Amino acid sequence: MAVLVEAISVIVRREAIAERFSGGWQRFLAIVPNRTLCSDENLARVGFMSPPDVAAFISRLEQGGLTFVHDGRALDIAVVDQMRGPTIPAEWLEFGPLSFDETGYKVSACWLHEGPRIATGIHVPAKPMTLATPHDWSYDNSLSAQFTFVENEQRQNDLEFLHHEDGMDVYLERSSGKKVYVGRPKG
Repeated sequence: MAVLVEAISVIVRREAIAERFSGGWQRFLAIVPNRTLCSDENLARVGFMSPPDVAAFISRLEQGGLTFVHDGRALDIAVVDQMRGPTIPAEWLEFGPLSFDETGYKVSACWLHEGPRIATGIHVPAKPMTLATPHDWSYDNSLSAQFTFVENEQRQNDLEFLHHEDGMDVYLERSSGKKVYVGRPKG
């Protein structure tokens, strides 16, 4: 199996949650701050649209007993960018495009890789993979179909904060007159 990667995804090894996270899987579920969780038997993924929200979630995971970085490598937790992949080396993780249904559309995904790395490139299991996605996720309404990245400088210069509604910060993009939505975790 594989898990969907959209925006900035925090990927956590399920084995680490079971063995080292205080309260195990149930506590992990309780601290997930939004509705982007998806998981397979090896990995759990929670998505974010803002680096400060990623940092806050990782801090909670570390307070619970998990380790993000050890000796410059991801240990229990990895941060994965939808377009670029893992932000630091994570030998246990593969990242790449994955076709998820008969339409031929591809999405970014991660899956567990255990064992030696024989060559460079993506290591894909011999058996077909299925994709874990958040509940009620659909490609047509996803960041995979409608991805937009806003640089911090553009956000400061071109976006005007309007209000917060339904878990989203709503901005006005001055240059186009369009509304831009940034998902934010619950308090």
